Amino acid sequence: MAARFKMSRKGVGQMLRMPAMQAEMLRRAEVIKGVAVGLSPVDAGGPHPGHYKESWETDSTSRGGRNRDRASAYVRNTAYYARWVEYGNGHPSGPAHHVLLRAALMGGRDQ
Repeated sequence: MAARFKMSRKGVGQMLRMPAMQAEMLRRAEVIKGVAVGLSPVDAGGPHPGHYKESWETDSTSRGGRNRDRASAYVRNTAYYARWVEYGNGHPSGPAHHVLLRAALMGGRDQ
């Protein structure tokens, strides 16, 4: 006898927003944050050495995604110059480090 399955869109939506799913997204974001901290460059001769490395944070929500219908988590750096560290400043003296990109590619594997 064949099994029958009828998907409930409401049930899937509830599953994608449940606290356990939000906790898992936050756990994965924390793993990526840990990798980003390890990859973060430190300008020892700068005015605030280590500020960029210490500015990583995570957050989660049950209303994320494009349609605001699922749990998601975010990893971000609050240093005002984080954008230039990630993408470079257009000069040879400020190359792109792609810290968050590399952390996301490495951090989510088998963890």
